[in-house]
Amino acid sequence: MTLSRRSFLQASAALTTTLAAPSILHAKTDTIRIGGLHDLSGAIDSSGVPMDKALRYAVAELNAAGGLLGREVEAVTYDPQSNMSLYSQYATQLALKDKVDVVFGGITSASRETIRPIFHRYKTLYFYNCLYEGGVCDRNEFTLGTTPAQTIAQLVPHVMGLWGKKVYIVAADYNYGHISAAWVKRYVEENGGELVETEFFPLDTTQFGSSISKIQGAKPDIVYSLLVGTAHLGFYRQWAASGMKGEIPIASSSFGGAGTENVMLTPEEGNGMVVATGYFPSVDNAANASFKAGIKTFYGNDAPILGEISEVTYESVKMWAQAVSETGATERMGIIQELEKGKSYDMPAGKVAIDPDTHHTIRDVYIAELKDQEMVIQKTFNAVQPSDTQMVCNLSKDPDSNKQFEISL
Repeated sequence: MTLSRRSFLQASAALTTTLAAPSILHAKTDTIRIGGLHDLSGAIDSSGVPMDKALRYAVAELNAAGGLLGREVEAVTYDPQSNMSLYSQYATQLALKDKVDVVFGGITSASRETIRPIFHRYKTLYFYNCLYEGGVCDRNEFTLGTTPAQTIAQLVPHVMGLWGKKVYIVAADYNYGHISAAWVKRYVEENGGELVETEFFPLDTTQFGSSISKIQGAKPDIVYSLLVGTAHLGFYRQWAASGMKGEIPIASSSFGGAGTENVMLTPEEGNGMVVATGYFPSVDNAANASFKAGIKTFYGNDAPILGEISEVTYESVKMWAQAVSETGATERMGIIQELEKGKSYDMPAGKVAIDPDTHHTIRDVYIAELKDQEMVIQKTFNAVQPSDTQMVCNLSKDPDSNKQFEISL
C-alpha cells in the first residue's frame, strides 16, 4: 500500500539531519539510530543527494509501519562535502559519539577506504552502496553495488557485437577508473577486440577538447566511458557539440548509476548511449512500482531521479531492518550472521541475494539504451555473481580479512 506524504512525514518526524555542519540534534534515547554519510555538496553531490533521499525514505517507511522492535528509527546524517578529512571525522563521530548501530555511506572508493577501516576498528556495521571496482573483503562491510564482473563483463561483448572491436577508454582518475579500465581491457581482448588507448581525467576536469581530437584521430569503433560526477558530464556535451556523436557511439558502466546523468543531458547530447547497471527505473516488477510510487508521494516535486546507487541504498536499509526484525536485536554480529544465510530478497532492482563468502550481492544486471532521457532496457542478466571479488575473498575461510585486494588481471 502506498502511504500518503502526510503519513510519511508524521512517521519520520524523529529523523535528524546535519548537512555541512558536524553538530546534530539531541537524539531520543529510545530510538534505534542509524548513520548516513553521503556527499550532499562538493564534486559528486549529484550522486550523494539521491542516496541520502533514498535512505531517509526507507527510514520513514519503516517508521510508518511501526518502526523496529517497537522503537522508532532515527537517521543521523552528515555531509562530508567530498572531503576525505571530513569523511574520517564524521565516521569516527558516528561510531563513537553518536553510537549508531549501522552506517550507510561513502561514494567514491577513496571515501570508502577512508571510512571502512574506522568502522571495522570500532565494530560499527557498514554498508557500501555504490558500483565499484571490486576486491573489498571485510566481514564488517556489506557491498551492494555492482562490480565489473557484473556489468562490464556483460556490456563489452554486447556493444562490440553492435558496433565493432576497436575500443577507446575515457575514465575517472582514481582507483575506480583505473581498475575498471583494466577490466574493460581484459574483456575487450577476451572477446577478440583491441584497446586503442585509455585516458584518465581528475574528477574536476571540465574541458575535453584535446581528448576529443585524439579520439577522432584514433578512429575507434566504441568509446567506453568510466567517467564520474557532474564535471565529467562536460565530455558528453562537448562530444555532441563536436559532431562526433553521430560518428562513434558511447558505452558506459558508470553513466546512470546515480540516475541523474540521463536527465542532465539533452536528448541530442545523450540519445543512443548504451549503459549497464544493476538498476533502472524501467525495471518491471511490483516492488519497483511500489518503490517509485512511494518515494514520489513522499518527496513530491523534490523526488530524486532514481539510479542504481539510490535504489541500492534503499535495499540496504530494508535488508538490515529485516535482519533486525528476524534476530530481534540490532547487535552487529547477529545481523552479520543473519545476512550471511544467503537469502534472496525481492527488491525494486529484482532478485537480490547476499553472497556469504564476499558480502557482495548476487543480482540482476540490465543493459539499456538512452532514449529521450529514459533508460530503455534492452537485455537482462539474472543472478549475476560478483565473480571478480570471489577470486580474492572468502570470508568463510578468513573471517578476519580487512582489506581491499588487488585482483590480478
